[in-house]
Amino acid sequence: MSSSAVEASLSGQAQALWYVSAGVAELRAEPLPALQAGQVRVRTLFSALSRGTESLVFAGKVPEAEFTRMRAPFMGGDFPFPVKYGYASVGRVQSGPPELLNRCVFSLSPHQDYFNLAADAVMAIPEGVPLERAVLAANMETALNAVWDAAPGPGDRIAVVGGGVLGCLVAFLCGHLPGADVTLVDINPQRAALAAQLGVKFATEAAAPLDCDLVFHTSASAAGLVTALRLAGEEATVLELSWYGTQIVGAPLGGAFHSKQLRLQSSQVGHVSATRRPRYTYRRRLGVALELLKDARLDALLAPAVAFADLPKQLPQILGQPSGILCQLIHYS
Repeated sequence: MSSSAVEASLSGQAQALWYVSAGVAELRAEPLPALQAGQVRVRTLFSALSRGTESLVFAGKVPEAEFTRMRAPFMGGDFPFPVKYGYASVGRVQSGPPELLNRCVFSLSPHQDYFNLAADAVMAIPEGVPLERAVLAANMETALNAVWDAAPGPGDRIAVVGGGVLGCLVAFLCGHLPGADVTLVDINPQRAALAAQLGVKFATEAAAPLDCDLVFHTSASAAGLVTALRLAGEEATVLELSWYGTQIVGAPLGGAFHSKQLRLQSSQVGHVSATRRPRYTYRRRLGVALELLKDARLDALLAPAVAFADLPKQLPQILGQPSGILCQLIHYS
């Protein structure tokens, strides 16, 4: 730990990333309150940008009607600005209950170098999961919940439209089903190499398989939704995972949509899937998501880390279209 980091921790000061206006972010110093009973103090080692959601926050495109539902668990401020956002943080416990002291933990915390949280709001990272890869836990939790919602089966023909982090994780999970024929569909042909690393097929929109038993849509584009509906077979489900912000999306619900009796279903990580809700808490679901990150192939989703201190000036490029970045890793000195 650097001497400046030690001084910051001892003085009760933290640095946090704040989105302050459309396309503008800054690091702000803020007081770090004294630790309360039942809390831990965490020194952040890595965090990650949730590119889809945080690009909307950065651009000020969170719909007013969604201001409450879009709040991250430990967000600061209020939409549209200024807000302290993020939910993929990995750090080391500096103070707190003995069973967590010096343990590396994941939490749904914003981008901040030190923070206090209730001990039950952090989860120890399992042995075998590198700290850098552990930042994918929230995305994996979303993918896991979506797979539970969709209930794919062995031998199914499955298409995942959209080769971002979430789409890749959904394809990765479905690819473990015995006999399943899983294709990642994306407009960027360079995603073919990534699909191969994850153990699934790849196709561009024009070559994507038809008559699928199940289609996941994660591209957050109207064109992607059109493709997803086209690929679905008779009475198949199209599971919509995209978050569009203020964008109104037209869906082709004429033509074959009715004759094929397609089912268009939403999925959202804010609710544990109905198929697991009677037995799963949010904490149990997150624990499973962390265990699923033991596969080294998932490192392919991580972009080389940028320094937390450089993050405000790097954000326009990272969140811009098209940057090609999947999961942007952030390291803290």
